[in-house]
Amino acid sequence: MTRVSDRIKELSTRATREYSSFEPPSDPPDEERAIEYLVDGVGDAVAIYIEARTGELVRFTDSEFILLERALNDWLELYAACYGVDIDASFTVREAAELVIKTHNLRDAALLLTNVPERDRTQPWSRSV
Repeated sequence: MTRVSDRIKELSTRATREYSSFEPPSDPPDEERAIEYLVDGVGDAVAIYIEARTGELVRFTDSEFILLERALNDWLELYAACYGVDIDASFTVREAAELVIKTHNLRDAALLLTNVPERDRTQPWSRSV
């Protein structure tokens, strides 16, 4: 098993574990937990994809790609749930990676993908996370 394959499997296992044990916040938003899901979940999925596409080109097997995208979408659903929003995420890891590269910001990329939290269009984009 390759190093990338191990990372994808670990990320998928973590996403499944977090998803199955998730307790929604009693008083949303729980921004701290949402950011953890972004950094430790979405960020890891995007990093695996970008590293595989920019270094020595790594080809994902069909099953690796399915696991990677399912994990990404599980993390995004958990992120949205921290704001009290239920979404059915079906984003590609490529579109998530492209938004991270374009915005230079994981939180802005998640907001553009999920529209969570609803963006205040009068405020400039943040540059944190």
